[in-house]
Amino acid sequence: MSVIRIPPTLRADVGGARNVEAEGATVRDLLDDLMSRFPSLREQLVEDGDVAPFVNVYVEGEDVRTRDGLDTEVRPGSTVILLPAMAGG
Repeated sequence: MSVIRIPPTLRADVGGARNVEAEGATVRDLLDDLMSRFPSLREQLVEDGDVAPFVNVYVEGEDVRTRDGLDTEVRPGSTVILLPAMAGG
């Protein structure tokens, strides 16, 4: 199991949880597990089979876009952080 940290903007979709456990060997597997239980997250996290442009995903503090994207390996016990980009001004 790995822990996915849920940002405040997405917590309503996961029943208010700050952290959700998920299973999988890659970020794709973890997100598939998460989205199978919380389907409303799919449209916010994934676009055209990849991480949505305005969502950052980190595995142990490293952006998955600098690694293998959704195919980035995740070890059991890892922490994955979802961080939607915020606009403002």
